[in-house]
Amino acid sequence: MTRDPDTARAAPLIELRGVTKTYGSGSAAFQALRGIDLAIGEGDFVAVMGPSGSGKSTVMNILGCLDVPTEGAYLFRGVPVQRLTRDQRALLRRRHFGFVFQGFNLLPRTSAQENVELPLLYRGEGTAARHTAAREALAAVGLAGWEHHTPAELSGGQQQRVAIARALVTQPTVLLADEPTGNLDTQRGREIMDLLASLNHVRGITVLMVTHEPDMAAYARRVVRFVDGRVATDTVNGAAPGRPVQPAEEAA
Repeated sequence: MTRDPDTARAAPLIELRGVTKTYGSGSAAFQALRGIDLAIGEGDFVAVMGPSGSGKSTVMNILGCLDVPTEGAYLFRGVPVQRLTRDQRALLRRRHFGFVFQGFNLLPRTSAQENVELPLLYRGEGTAARHTAAREALAAVGLAGWEHHTPAELSGGQQQRVAIARALVTQPTVLLADEPTGNLDTQRGREIMDLLASLNHVRGITVLMVTHEPDMAAYARRVVRFVDGRVATDTVNGAAPGRPVQPAEEAA
């Protein structure tokens, strides 16, 4: 049966239906998620907030195919992810998801370009293709000309830009960012948020971001707040579209 084009366009990119996650068993069981319903459209920018232990990190692990629900369904473009094998989930993750972490996670003695190339190396891409893609990704985050600098030669803001370029080099559908400004001062944090908002607005990349900072959540189109393993609120905040990426010298 052929799907109606309008229905296909309206379908969410990501959907959680009654998702629960329980760790342990018996008297030691802990329910981290308690029946989560959540739909995320392609091109959305969602900030996930909540106190420690609220379930926000657990749900991000499930969305990034790093974990599976105990009960309920996780659909990615209509495909039930929880039914995939471990290898199939890994393939989905490599093809569609990019990850940005609070701690940058860069190899210290390796150049910015080589750090960005790593995901392509794991994919088995050839040397020339890796070099070209990495340079393009670094240019996209305002770091053209900084390819051969090591992390020690870069500011915190520049290191996070390298980490974002590494996530972008595989051309992901979804960018998952876990406290991406947590190790940065206010100005550098705003520069990174400008970059994420621009990537969302200009490139159409779906961004899902965990943050404790209301100022950073204000860049998102939606804010989903978790409390005690449940979605407490899901609101549209009317954030302005992303601004252009700043030149590298201004981002240093």
